[in-house]
Amino acid sequence: MLNRKQFLKTGLLGAIPFAGIGCTNVSKFTGSKPVVIATWNTAIKANVAAWEILDKGGYALDAVEAGVMVEENDPKNMSVGYGGRPDREGNVSLDACIMDDKGECGSVVFLQNYKNPVSVARKVMEETPHIMLAGEGAQQFAKDQGFEEMDLLTPKAKEAWEKWLKNGKYEPVVNIENHDTIGMLALDVDGRLSGACTTSGAAWKMHGRVGDSPLIGAGLFVDPEVGAACATGLGEEVVKTAGSALIVEMMRQGHSPEEACKIAVDRIISRNKRNGTSLKNTQVGYLALNKDGAFGAYSIRKGFDYGVYNKDGNRIIDSEFRV
Repeated sequence: MLNRKQFLKTGLLGAIPFAGIGCTNVSKFTGSKPVVIATWNTAIKANVAAWEILDKGGYALDAVEAGVMVEENDPKNMSVGYGGRPDREGNVSLDACIMDDKGECGSVVFLQNYKNPVSVARKVMEETPHIMLAGEGAQQFAKDQGFEEMDLLTPKAKEAWEKWLKNGKYEPVVNIENHDTIGMLALDVDGRLSGACTTSGAAWKMHGRVGDSPLIGAGLFVDPEVGAACATGLGEEVVKTAGSALIVEMMRQGHSPEEACKIAVDRIISRNKRNGTSLKNTQVGYLALNKDGAFGAYSIRKGFDYGVYNKDGNRIIDSEFRV
């Protein structure tokens, strides 16, 4: 059942239909199309841009690209795109991937000086025989494709980095500023599924570190016959368990989107328990959307929320969580 906070959020912005609460293999958020879902409360703005395309009968791939670009372009979002927190050497590097309704995909990692890595990733998918470009190669490709080169380090991000340097301690922060990577999944009126994931990565990371966000099967996975999933949080844990691919496979086996996300979260917890490692400062949140438009989410810890925009309106929902 919805808790009070969820009820207030969903009740003010649009009723959510329920189907078979408590039943196995049934999503409590019933399917409809078009629909777009995205990680964290910043999705409210991102979803608007995506919905403008979907509501006109547009392509899901165009919708997810336009949606996540809202956050890539917002310097106030210090975990995505322009204004993202730098690595421990003061460099901002971006990672992103995109995947379409045919299962085609593109990715860029360790991209510097270009603020819209999701669009560069789409160009990799559409204009090259490859899936992933990295570092200087990705930058040269972006330049050749006509993207504008710019300094991504904003005064606010630089100030935060200089403050961090005083202690120089690196550790994961749970639910930092109540947002992180933005992952977005969409289903259009023609039943086409697409997804995108973009981030500036973990703040104060080692120079060159890449997390799960640009990795197909970890940060994002789309199977047009089944559904799609994306991840947010500590990328290393997502990579070790191939989180998004696992979720899609669980949906293939008949699990609802939320159940599939819970299985992926439990996989992380059981792996760490087996190895005797702590998840004290670790958050991972998953989103899933099936081919019928049903959606769900699950996270390790309390505090993960996500945005949904469909015929019932645009609203934020608190994810169920494990601990």
